[in-house]
Amino acid sequence: MLIEALKAFFIGVVEGITEWLPISSTGHMILVDEFVKLSVSAEFLELFLVVIQLGAIMAVLILYFHKLNPFSPRKTSGQKRETWRLWGMVVIGCIPAAAIGLTLDDFFNEYFYNAWTVAIALIVYGVVFIVLEQRNRRREAVYLESHRAGARSVRGRHARPVYEVGPGDDGDDAEQVLFKVHTVDEIDWKTALKIGCFQMLAIIPGTSRSGSTIIGGMLCGCSRTAAAEFTFFLAIPVMFGWGVLKLIKYVLAVGMAMTATEIVVLVVGIVTAFVVSVIAIKFLMGYIKKNDFTAFGVYRIIVGLVVLAYFGVKLFF
Repeated sequence: MLIEALKAFFIGVVEGITEWLPISSTGHMILVDEFVKLSVSAEFLELFLVVIQLGAIMAVLILYFHKLNPFSPRKTSGQKRETWRLWGMVVIGCIPAAAIGLTLDDFFNEYFYNAWTVAIALIVYGVVFIVLEQRNRRREAVYLESHRAGARSVRGRHARPVYEVGPGDDGDDAEQVLFKVHTVDEIDWKTALKIGCFQMLAIIPGTSRSGSTIIGGMLCGCSRTAAAEFTFFLAIPVMFGWGVLKLIKYVLAVGMAMTATEIVVLVVGIVTAFVVSVIAIKFLMGYIKKNDFTAFGVYRIIVGLVVLAYFGVKLFF
């Protein structure tokens, strides 16, 4: 039981980190499964890998409880309406993923859940992150150059039409100028739906749900902070619903019976995923305030190449 608990702890750590950082939890789980195998039934393992995500979701609910709570007595009536509006945007953003996930999930799991698909998705989206951030850096450089020259406007697809540089402006607010949506409260239903369509791409293993939605958010004009936070909120109904569905399927298939070891494994995995998720979310939000997503793009490419190399060698030897 202790050995299995330690395995569950390790898997929970990997889940807590990779669920929120845009580096693909599936890609890492495939590697973890090669070296850390739980001694449980196949049905329980499938349940475990989904249900530990509920621990990760609890981290979002705890960290953003006040922001997401429309009944908070500390909020004014206007703030409560804004909170309900935010939940409405989350629901709209979940519609594409829910529609596609319910109809095509089994198909993609059967034909695309393999190391090769995961490796390619890791590398492709890693390149996308790097290219997207290079574009953002060029636009920020143009803004800063214009700022120093005393320019009165910044051009760009998502730039504000007019920006007057004040005498005390030191150019540190380039992101505020270059992105039209600065906080999740500014996301409208069209933007939410577009981001939801990007979340739909996460059905391809190795894509990363957080990675696809963050990319979609930035392409739709959201700042890095707004894109990341909306990604967290979109995960609540999607992952919670998926976890409950897996639990129901498990109960219908094998009943409520679990061994003592399986109960311990489940509890350890959920608690670990929760604690590590809190740390990972705080790290990501602090990191992107001063940095972009380029490092994550590079990391994805490296992991993708590792997956290709490992399973390529295993195929021949």
